[in-house]
Amino acid sequence: MQTRGEETQTMIKKAAIQAFCLSGYDATSVAEICSQAGVSKGAFYHHFHSKQALFLAIMDDWLADIETMLFKGLDDGNTVPEQIRNMGNTIGVVFLAAKGQLPMYLEFLVQASREESVWRAVIAPYRTFQHRFSEMIEKGKNEGTIASHADAEAVAQALTSLAVGIMLQGVVDPKAADWKKVTNTGVAMILDGITRGAS
Repeated sequence: MQTRGEETQTMIKKAAIQAFCLSGYDATSVAEICSQAGVSKGAFYHHFHSKQALFLAIMDDWLADIETMLFKGLDDGNTVPEQIRNMGNTIGVVFLAAKGQLPMYLEFLVQASREESVWRAVIAPYRTFQHRFSEMIEKGKNEGTIASHADAEAVAQALTSLAVGIMLQGVVDPKAADWKKVTNTGVAMILDGITRGAS
């Protein structure tokens, strides 16, 4: 059950997402967010010391949700290739969570190109994804399901690029393809390359 403070934060975030998606980050004022959320500026600054701090908090929430969806249930006894295939199957859930959020995602990218602190915050989760994928590949090599010659860092970068690229394409143009099928095909191609010759 949310506390009153948490409820206020949630209202501010929801109002900010609507405003950022509609008008963009730069054109949205703290006063506009407060008006939309039905809170005072004092309440706003009690929870977020600036508009950028609010923006980064929203971005952290969004990326944390994606990370949770991607890596949920990995320690369920499946082999590493099975875990990676299961991650591909979550793409529909990721798209559902991102539905209507394209303008916000683009705002993240635009602000990252302008502000180093935003860039650091945007890139950190992707580096986390790569690190976790790399650990998975090394685990697969140890369990004998991934070929010993597989370059864990390169595979991790390929998986991260596949996930991020397909997510962006799917949100921009959701009806252009069966994105779950595209994801599973891409994952299968990567797995074919790294499982061939596994002991």
